[in-house]
Amino acid sequence: MGEIVTLPELEGRTGVFEDRVDAGRALARWLAPAWKRAAGGIVLAVPAGGVPVGLELARGLELPLDLIFVRKLHYPDNPEAGFGALGEGGE
Repeated sequence: MGEIVTLPELEGRTGVFEDRVDAGRALARWLAPAWKRAAGGIVLAVPAGGVPVGLELARGLELPLDLIFVRKLHYPDNPEAGFGALGEGGE
């Protein structure tokens, strides 16, 4: 299991990135030094909002990009809010 890495200076802030493309480029710059020590990989993006982020991340890290389709699990009283997701294999 991996670890969660945070940037305390960004916690609780809004409007940190111009858009999702900007966020993907920033993530690629942030991950690039560590990624150079890893072997191979793939970027998986969740449509639709994750695709611009994933595309820029894949470009920046020179990795292939693929899509993973999930279905959001909704709260019964609030169809806009989700509490999880199901992947293609039902997990």
